[in-house]
Parts: sequence; structure tokens; C-alpha cells
Amino acid sequence: MKDTMIAFAVQDAIEWSLLHGMALKTSKESAMHCAFSFAPTLIRRERFELLKAIVPLMGKLIHGVSENHEFLIEAIEPLCSADAFFASLLELHQSIHRSSEPAERTPMLLMRTDFMDDAEHGPKLIEFNGIAAGMGPFGQRAHELHHYLEYQWPAAFQSWSETDSMELVPNHCIENLAKGIAGAAKTIRAQSGESGQPLFLMVVQPDEDNVYDQHLLEEAIQKEGVKTVRRTFRQLYDQLSSGNNKRLLLEGLGGVDAIYLRAGYQHCDYVAHDLEEVHCCQALGKTRVMIEQHRVAVNATVSQQLATSKRVQMLLSSMTVEQLTAFGLTLDEASRIKPFLGEMRPVDDQSAAWFEHQSPRDWVLKNQGEGGGHCVFGHDIRNYSAPSKGVLL
Repeated sequence: MKDTMIAFAVQDAIEWSLLHGMALKTSKESAMHCAFSFAPTLIRRERFELLKAIVPLMGKLIHGVSENHEFLIEAIEPLCSADAFFASLLELHQSIHRSSEPAERTPMLLMRTDFMDDAEHGPKLIEFNGIAAGMGPFGQRAHELHHYLEYQWPAAFQSWSETDSMELVPNHCIENLAKGIAGAAKTIRAQSGESGQPLFLMVVQPDEDNVYDQHLLEEAIQKEGVKTVRRTFRQLYDQLSSGNNKRLLLEGLGGVDAIYLRAGYQHCDYVAHDLEEVHCCQALGKTRVMIEQHRVAVNATVSQQLATSKRVQMLLSSMTVEQLTAFGLTLDEASRIKPFLGEMRPVDDQSAAWFEHQSPRDWVLKNQGEGGGHCVFGHDIRNYSAPSKGVLL
């Protein structure tokens, strides 16, 4: 009987996730549920409250770093000989901030900050996600799924849970993100002196599989009174133009007020085989420069993308509390952040010899790539020793 009950609960959870948009496309015509747990992972209340308090300070730090353009250039230049993508990003950054047409955009930081709550060392930062920082809507849906299972299948939920008593903390990510984006769009629209419905643009990848996480956010933004549209970089190349008073115009729709990049974190997002370019991705990269030269709220700016790179994270982790204050933090704020910045090391000519004396289980090798993956574990780390291509966490 118990096995039958569990089987019904599992099927119900799958159907609930599909019903509520917690899914990934598998083709143009079909989708399947995304990965999810049947019960939440436990975190002690005091650590949860600590992380909630520290995340806004992390945002303040990254904003300060993203606006320190000399620091970003100095930080990223060592990567450029070995990483063509970051070389192109740095070139875009310099074009935006050294051109005769300065950046007019308003930075809109939508950042997911990933931590690992280590039993011995406490919560440590794994990475900043400053561009295409998705999965917030799915995070809210996961909470709602757990709440549903607790109510609808209490015995099954209890068998999956780590403890007999827990509090399911509400997650309002969808509504909060929507309010923030809609507020930025309405502010830009008001500053432009224009009336009418604000316009929000989501820059997406062609044939995107993670569309439902995006659509959940779009739907909430629409409820805030903002029109939403989706375009790829290739479409924007043909459809964007400049209007009066540094307004960014989208063909057929008028002035754009807020832009959220869910693309642009890998080279292939800028490839256009039908355009003749001196260098790969140059034309669509210029589209991104064009965006930042106009009065529009943007996430992620090129500066924000560089500021949340693993290279910059490594440099921040090695700084003293006093050095962190260079990015707008008070001494007290920097002191509070410092314990969360776990040890990171660059990959250089000495890394292989150094690693011979380390426990492979204590380290993970990750390159500069955004998104999931890009990680090397255990003894496989020894096979990767090229300088400047990664960081050890």
C-alpha cells in the first residue's frame, strides 16, 4: 500500500509541475518537467537569516565593482590571450566606456548568488550569476510544489523529508522580480517624458529550451502593466534604432524601457552566419554596445557580466576587508562579506605541482564559462593545467 501511495504521489508531483510551468522544452512541440526534489533540503534558521541579510551586500559589492571600469580592465586583461570570449567582452566594455558616445543605460542588477552551506565551514559563495540569471521562477514553483505535496500527500511528503518538523519558507521570487523590472521600466518611461504602456524586452536564445522559467516572469511583468516582447540578438540587429533623446526604438513598438538578457553569456549567442563580419560575432556584439548607449534599464550590462566573472570573484576573495571598501562598502559591510568569500586559486604554471600535495576532494576546477557545468572534479583536475583558463574553488 505504501509503495502504491508513493507512486501516485510521484505522478501527481510530475503533473503538478507541468500544470504550473515547471518544465523544459524537449522540441518545438513538446516539453517535460524539470528536475525537482520531493521535499526541501534543510537549512538552519540562523544560517538562512544570515544569508538573507548578506545577499543585498553582495549586490552592493558587485554594483561597485561593475562601475569601477579601470579595475575591470586590469582584472580581465590577463584572460584575453587564452579566452577569446572574454577578450571580446572586454573589447565591448572598452567600446561602451571609452567612446564618444558614453554609456547612457541604467544598470539593473538581477543577480542570483549561489552558496554552498558547508557543515564545517558554514555558507561559502560558489558563484555570482549576473547575466541570464534564471531559475528564480522555478525556485518559487519548487516551494509551491512542496507546499502542495505536504497538504495533498502528507505521508509521502513525510517519508521524503529529513525531519518530522520543518517550516516551508515562502518564496515570492516571481512577483518580486516582476515588481523590480516593472518599476525600472516605468521609471525610464517617465524620465523620457512619454506616456503609454512601458515596454520590456527579453533577449533570448533561438530555440531556447528554458522558456517556461522565462514566461513565468513575463506573465508577472505583464500583470504589473508592462508590455513584454522576446527577441534574439540577430533579430535586434535588424530591428533596433535610435530615437530622440537617446531613446532605444524597437521596430513597430516604439521606445524600449527595460532589457533583460537571457542570452549573451557564450560566443554562439552572437554568431550570425548570414552577416559578413571581419571577426566572428562582431556585428551582434555591436548591437549590445548600441543598447548601452541609450537610455534604457539593462541587465546585464557588459560591466555587470565582467564583474560577476570567476576571475573577478577570485580577486575579490583574495582581498582584505580594507581593500573591499574600494567598491563602495563600508568597513562594517566588508567585514560581514569577507567570511563568505571562499578560497580560490588561479590556474597557472605552478598549479599542477601545487595540486600534487592537495586532496582532490577539497577542490573543484571551473573555467570562466557562465551557466551550469564547466566543472572538473577529483583526480581529473590534474589533466587541466593551462594557465589563465580557470580557477580552483
